[in-house]
Amino acid sequence: MTHGAVDNVTESVAKPAVSDLTGATTQRATDESRRDDGRMRAVVHTRYGPPDVLELRDVERPTPDADQVLVRVRAASVNAADGHLMRGTPFLVRLMGYGILGPKRPQFGADVAGVVEAVGSRVTSFQPGDGVIGDLSGSGRGSFAEFVCADEAMLASLPDGVDFEAAAAAPMAAVTALQALRDHGRIQEGDRVLINGASGGVGSFAVQIAKAYGATVTGVCRTEKVEAVRSIGAEDVIDYTEVNYAETGERYDLILDAGAHQSVFASRRALASGGRYVLVGGALGPMMQAMVLGPLLSRLGSKHTTGFIASPNRADLDVVAELIASGDVVPLVDRQFTLEEVPEAIAYLEAGRATGKVVVTVE
Repeated sequence: MTHGAVDNVTESVAKPAVSDLTGATTQRATDESRRDDGRMRAVVHTRYGPPDVLELRDVERPTPDADQVLVRVRAASVNAADGHLMRGTPFLVRLMGYGILGPKRPQFGADVAGVVEAVGSRVTSFQPGDGVIGDLSGSGRGSFAEFVCADEAMLASLPDGVDFEAAAAAPMAAVTALQALRDHGRIQEGDRVLINGASGGVGSFAVQIAKAYGATVTGVCRTEKVEAVRSIGAEDVIDYTEVNYAETGERYDLILDAGAHQSVFASRRALASGGRYVLVGGALGPMMQAMVLGPLLSRLGSKHTTGFIASPNRADLDVVAELIASGDVVPLVDRQFTLEEVPEAIAYLEAGRATGKVVVTVE
């Protein structure tokens, strides 16, 4: 466990930087003083609810355990999972160990990109000064902060030539897309692949990863995002406000559904014989259908159906980093917010306005 983490939060809320020269200088001096005395700014949540339950506080800077790395955060990104944890909905989230009446831990945020500040005694992969990226959803979270401790196994090296903001957009969404296509969808070169929710975080990575595997890709999104999906490599784009992909008569070898808004049974109609339907996000009803009924449906015919929750790990993060470094995958960043604006960043994503990822920069 991380020592000195934000469990011991203070009541003092960090003041936003002011715009005039004198105020900006004072704020910088305050920030440096905070770092010198072992404190930092961090976004915390101590109760479930809408974005305004999130607070930016002065807290104690964490200290890495033997297998941990202390990262100075340069950028983080927002995922749909952050909104679910913030609100505690669906209720299944609370039953999964995050706390029935309120969050068990105040740390918030999973995706991170930054620079190694210090390492634990058993860490061998990184040293101070290294650029790293990671998904901390399996090791305590806390990336919406100036510093965060992460298990060594949850981090990978920052891709060469990629800035922190772009790199921070990738860990959770890109690994989810990779596991959905490669492991659960068994993607093959030449497959006809449909990505529903192609303009979102997972979907925008899935389009590009499927292309890297040699597939022909059809993306599904709404009207104003059609050109963005086409720009990241989709050969065909369906505007779901005009056309239901399950009713076009087209058949696909693989459907990755990152924005389910109709039943699994309807979506399966668009599969070719032997096709695979993989659900990674969307409404609770379709997700439960895929996870509970998927194994039975798969045994009843030639079409395979599954729903899954991604498992963060360094090996897959390394694959994603290589795809980004090679240029095969380019993170699609919609908008950047500051640490003070994390509640607004969450609200922006929840409103469905983002194309690609929403990033939080940390000065």
